[in-house]
Amino acid sequence: MKITVDRTLCDGNGVCMGLAPDVFDVDDDLVLHIADEIPDDPAIQAQVRQAVSSCPVLALTLEE
Repeated sequence: MKITVDRTLCDGNGVCMGLAPDVFDVDDDLVLHIADEIPDDPAIQAQVRQAVSSCPVLALTLEE
């Protein structure tokens, strides 16, 4: 599972962080950070899928 963020689209709104806080973090400057490795946990992976599909600006893509 690999997540890619389009930095030209991402506005740091934090929807992804709210849905998958173990993987996504938005800092004080509204810059999105993604964990280096996605835990091999089905619940967290489901959260990641939901976060990617819920991005309001479509800045995230997921490769399984």
